[in-house]
Amino acid sequence: MKTLLAIACLTAGVAFTPVVSYAAEDADMDRGQTDTYVKDSAITTKIKAKLAAEHLTSLSRIQVDTDANGIVWLSGEAKSQAEIDKAVSIAKTTDGVVTVKNNLKIQKDA
Repeated sequence: MKTLLAIACLTAGVAFTPVVSYAAEDADMDRGQTDTYVKDSAITTKIKAKLAAEHLTSLSRIQVDTDANGIVWLSGEAKSQAEIDKAVSIAKTTDGVVTVKNNLKIQKDA
């Protein structure tokens, strides 16, 4: 019985592995080129540094992601609409940014 269970688990694991590796590969397809990844990281880092310089209190709740085409996604929460507007403005004026997708929301008081 243990042998049958082990064979079943092994078969299921082998059959599932290609699907998992394909999905993981697809998620970072645009990061296959080293220069593309560095460009994305540089833009993201510039935006985060500018946000930190502004001393936005909700900086820790703002996520910044940049794709290979210079599109920046802002997500998370800010304390006010003014902070959201400032974060979007900072992102839009950063070198290399083509467009900004704003998914920031105002934090609800707990």
